[in-house]
Amino acid sequence: MAIVKRSPLLGLAALALAGVAGLAGCDQQQQQGGMPPQGPVKVGIVTLEAQAVPITRELSGRTAAFQVAEIRPQVDGIITSLLFEEGAEVAAGAPLYQIDPATYQAAVDSAAAALARAEATLEIARLSEKRYAALVQTSAVSRQNYDDTVATRKQAEADVASAKASLATAQINLDRALIKSPIAGRVGRSAVTRGALVTTNQATALATVQQLDPIYVDVTQSSADLLRLKAAMADGRLTGVDPDNAKVTLVLEDGSTYPLQGTLKFSETLVAEGTGTVTLRAVFPNPKAQLLPGMFVRAVVQVGIDEHGILAPQQGITRTPTGKASAMVVEADGTAAARIVTADQAVGDKWLITDGLKPGDKLIVDGLQKVRPGAKVDPIPATLAASGAPTGPATPAQ
Repeated sequence: MAIVKRSPLLGLAALALAGVAGLAGCDQQQQQGGMPPQGPVKVGIVTLEAQAVPITRELSGRTAAFQVAEIRPQVDGIITSLLFEEGAEVAAGAPLYQIDPATYQAAVDSAAAALARAEATLEIARLSEKRYAALVQTSAVSRQNYDDTVATRKQAEADVASAKASLATAQINLDRALIKSPIAGRVGRSAVTRGALVTTNQATALATVQQLDPIYVDVTQSSADLLRLKAAMADGRLTGVDPDNAKVTLVLEDGSTYPLQGTLKFSETLVAEGTGTVTLRAVFPNPKAQLLPGMFVRAVVQVGIDEHGILAPQQGITRTPTGKASAMVVEADGTAAARIVTADQAVGDKWLITDGLKPGDKLIVDGLQKVRPGAKVDPIPATLAASGAPTGPATPAQ
């Protein structure tokens, strides 16, 4: 019996042909729909609710002293003493400068002497009138003489009144030689030194006293924004805020938040022609003098309350190529639908939506990159982390 030897090359060729046949069978099975189609895409959603949302505006402005007093002399003279320390707090009525009082003291003394002389003359006139009054009754003197004594007494009284006024004026000038602070506050640097000659109501202030606690914050708001807010209030979308209790939060130049809240106290009724803005004034407590006049700040002003506001997580709001805000929601039939929305302003980590979304809408916040409008989705409530970023829907165990 003959023995036939099988070539190793023939075995390898057979194995290769078998592999090709297997792959072809798999392709044919896929083309015939043998593998099950992929199911709906799982997405994380947030169900929107209406809520009362405080509406705020962040406005730029500067701080200003609550009261400012520029110290100027009201009499002429030489400065003999500086009675304050620059940068210190001074009380109302505290002495600041002493002008040489010698001339004004002499004027007071002279006016006092003139008053004493006038009072002595008045006493003589009164005695003469008294004597003449008795003599005229007996016709010892004429009526004319009596009338003259009466007129002399009245003139003496006028001279006394004039002397008193002169004395008061001299005393006022003497008092003004000691320059006092009209308000309580912090005094700045002195523009003059001891020995300087100052004049009445000169243009240059000797020093400036500013009251810093409380302190004003003046911010500006565009008239267009003001008109939009008034229209929203007229439509009933916003309820007004009591202007006497409207709270203001302050953001400082370094980005930190001022620890104390202020109150809106004043709204300008005139629009600046050059800038088209309206000035708002708020008052802030400043016990530690942390705020200084002239500082640039940003004030967050509460301008109203949206009683039915819709807050949407920022992760669920995207932008179209034209820059419009858009959102994807889950319809009742389980499909995804795109909406063009109006994102009015940011509130924390959310957008305040004024148009395009309504309470009860299921907003897709996770898995947006995997869905298209009209596609079937499997919505699962998203879990938002503390930072506001969605962590995605919970995935069931495999």
